[in-house]
Amino acid sequence: MKHIFENLKKYWYFVILILALLVVQAYCDLSLPDYTSNIIDVGIVNGGVEHQMPELITENSYNSLKLFLNEQETKDWDNAYEFSKSDKAYKLKNTDKDNMEELDSEFGNVIAVYYMMSSQQDSQFKNMSGNAQQMTPEQQQEMAKKLQEFGVDPQSPTLMYDLRKVFEKKLSSLGDSTISSYAKSFAKSEYKACGKDLDKLQTDYMFKTGAKMISMTLLMVIAAILVGFFASKTAAGVGRDLREKIFTKVMSFSNADLDKFSTASLITRSTNDVQQIQMVSVILLRMVLYAPILAIGGIINVVNYSSGMEWTIVLAVAVVVCIIGVLMVVAMPKFNMMQKLVDKVNLISREILTGLSVIRAFSREKKEEERFEEANGNLTRVMLFTNRAMSFMMPALMFVMNGVSVLIIWVAAKKIDQGVMEVGTMTAFITYSMMIIMGFLMLTMVSIMLPRAAVAANRIDEVLKTEITIKDSHNALTEKTNNAVVKFDHVDFKYADGEENVLEDIDFEAKPGQTVAIIGSTGSGKSTLAKLIPRFFDVTNGKITLDGVDIRDISIETLRSQIGYVPQTGILFSGDINSNISYGAPGIDEAGIKEAAQIAQATEFIEDKPDKFESAIAQGGTNVSGGQKQRLS
Repeated sequence: MKHIFENLKKYWYFVILILALLVVQAYCDLSLPDYTSNIIDVGIVNGGVEHQMPELITENSYNSLKLFLNEQETKDWDNAYEFSKSDKAYKLKNTDKDNMEELDSEFGNVIAVYYMMSSQQDSQFKNMSGNAQQMTPEQQQEMAKKLQEFGVDPQSPTLMYDLRKVFEKKLSSLGDSTISSYAKSFAKSEYKACGKDLDKLQTDYMFKTGAKMISMTLLMVIAAILVGFFASKTAAGVGRDLREKIFTKVMSFSNADLDKFSTASLITRSTNDVQQIQMVSVILLRMVLYAPILAIGGIINVVNYSSGMEWTIVLAVAVVVCIIGVLMVVAMPKFNMMQKLVDKVNLISREILTGLSVIRAFSREKKEEERFEEANGNLTRVMLFTNRAMSFMMPALMFVMNGVSVLIIWVAAKKIDQGVMEVGTMTAFITYSMMIIMGFLMLTMVSIMLPRAAVAANRIDEVLKTEITIKDSHNALTEKTNNAVVKFDHVDFKYADGEENVLEDIDFEAKPGQTVAIIGSTGSGKSTLAKLIPRFFDVTNGKITLDGVDIRDISIETLRSQIGYVPQTGILFSGDINSNISYGAPGIDEAGIKEAAQIAQATEFIEDKPDKFESAIAQGGTNVSGGQKQRLS
């Protein structure tokens, strides 16, 4: 994991930008359920009336409500309203959202009590707030009995306030949702009494809220697109940098360093392993950063609703974690095996393709097919196992999510029936629950993918941190030699993993103009001796000098620029004959190329080709013979 994050350090500015965009996306995503809840509860149920405190109130209701207030509340009530001659009613001075919410909190209950009392069928209760003095003695006596039943003294100077407290106790058992609904119904009745168009009020609210939802959705889409763009750009940059680092490092490896890794393994590390890091980098930036933001935001919103159903989310998250935990225990070891099996398939494929002529010569096609089938079958079985395990995850998690939705609806239905929750609140709670579960789900899914990426990162890091055994000395010479006298001075050599010397006490001198042939049986070390001169390996004991200077004191670039090396197996690159002959001397002119071809006795077969020196050479020189390949090399 540490290695993966280290690759992102270079792109810290993109990471910060992506994080900011994810916050914007999460804010929009988390706002939509609230708007949906408002459309249901405010727009549909309450006819577009958002607040319990009416913005317009008739003079009669204004004065009647004051009878239910204490001294401080009466002052606040009078300060909140002013009489509007045009509306012929009292109008709120400040309709800011914060002020309205503050007034709702202060006067919501008393408005609900007043509305409930004024809706009573009994004319005595209905009129007592304004017409108590006009009652007959019999009506007053009946009213006194009813007040005594409620525990209110009919002679109390604060009769209406005392009655309010009695009704508030009764209302409290109905729940906040019902109380708010009573107060908003009062506001609607006042708007109607003041001549306000209730249908227009509802339509305006629905359009306003819908416009906000569309704006939030568009902003969320733009943020998501930008996150995807910058995450992909960052991950592509990480992949490019890793491939460049691996290639540069491998190019600096000596033969001894290359022997630590197979060619197939280095190819896999440069391609498949880098691709794993690149893919996980995108997921880290898009999902891992987004999941906690979404989950935490969802939790905060759920807590703010105070619905009492938070335990359903805890239960769902626990079940999701258990399912993912079981899958990780089962599938994790297989992920660790997968990259090694990919190496094996690459190795066998490469051997078969490069050795195809030998395979055909010995009629070993069937045997090689069986060898490839075995490696491919092993990889297929592991991948099928992991994919089947992962395919079980989605239906199981969908079952959990849908089960939680049913559980929330079942619990919420009782609360709605009791009047402590509204339908829109339940809808928003379900949506937030899904967001929270999805947040944890994204994190757990990434935790399954990370092990494979971690294996890939470690394999790449193994290449990048390999200590190069053959490198320039501190003050390496960069001047080219004049005489090129090569001398082996009592040279011993053994391979890093060998127990005995391959070469021992080699002592000779090769002068300019001489031809020196090293003769020996197969495996006697002839090729190894030749590889010591360009420092593909360094001697174990003794030294090799060039004009009396130890070749370890000459820069590798200077040393190798003075050596022409033709391996036993000639290597040609895709291009043409010109590009291959000039490979070691890019600035050579046409005359130099022809001279080199003549020295290598390659002119004859080159001139026989239709395009001569412009004749195409296939990768590996497969379209020329072995002898022609060596002469061109």
